[in-house]
Amino acid sequence: MLDLETLERIDKKSMHKIYDKWAEISKNAYNSDIKIVEFRDIDHIVFVGMGGSGTLGDIFSSILSKTNIHVSIVKGYLLPKTVDKNSLVIFTSVSGNTVETLSVLKDTIKQDCKTISFSSGGKLEQFCKENNLEYRKIEKNHSPRASFVSYLYSMLKVLENIIPINKNEINNSIKELEILNDKISSKNLTSKNPALKLAEEISNIPLIYYPWGLQAAAIRFKNSLQENAKIHAIIEDVVEASHNGIVAWEKKSDIYPILLQGHDDYIKTKERWGILKTYFDSNEIKYNEILSISGDILSKLIHLVYLLDYASIYKAVLCDTDPTPVESIDFIKSKLE
Repeated sequence: MLDLETLERIDKKSMHKIYDKWAEISKNAYNSDIKIVEFRDIDHIVFVGMGGSGTLGDIFSSILSKTNIHVSIVKGYLLPKTVDKNSLVIFTSVSGNTVETLSVLKDTIKQDCKTISFSSGGKLEQFCKENNLEYRKIEKNHSPRASFVSYLYSMLKVLENIIPINKNEINNSIKELEILNDKISSKNLTSKNPALKLAEEISNIPLIYYPWGLQAAAIRFKNSLQENAKIHAIIEDVVEASHNGIVAWEKKSDIYPILLQGHDDYIKTKERWGILKTYFDSNEIKYNEILSISGDILSKLIHLVYLLDYASIYKAVLCDTDPTPVESIDFIKSKLE
């Protein structure tokens, strides 16, 4: 079992200490005096961002999935052709220097649409100020991925007139973070810590199956395992995988399946989970199950992200790997600048 001394020795930049404060950071971000934006007649929202910043778009897409607002996610260089005067393009780059995001922003000012940008400064802030564009500065906490909740809850506040989500749901999601913190933080390095237990069980290359609605949590888990633990990870929609990916299990594999299930998944999706587990059991394929909490979509997603992110930190430390450095990303960025 992992001990605090080992955790602090390997996690040299103390990423875990930021995660221990996620509930507090979330509450402070949402209750801050950051200025709320005033946009009207928005029927299309485009979220632009890469990596940890891009995950924010995935989360908002899930939140908005049952509304009449059309949502697009851009993780690259090009805006959708459907952008018009009723579109709001939201740019997020924690560093403020993401080349793809900056490229799209520069193209956007030629379009007849509304924009708002979020960063901790950098070139994004400079460009917005020079062009009189809506901009909100949010400080970075340790790293872009560790800053996730600070940005999420600040954006929920700024966009409250646009994002149709009940304030009670936002407050409830923060309460869920507080409850989960007691179970998974570095103050509870015991066998009862579900994030630590999951980290210990992850072996070989994890393949994360997810249902519709929880894609954002699956993407985030994959990204966090890759960045923090420095291991390969794969994700697949459980329904789509039943039409193709399942065939790969006909050969022996080093892949380790993780079933990321929603507490109240659609009835036919629940049926699919049952069939998949029967298939794995009959073929003696070990797998892991993770079940979301019940309740609203924001609470489900933030609970899963917190649990799975912390598991990726524990996995890194168990592999004697400092979760903070991302030398490969730095290498690619150096070639783009």
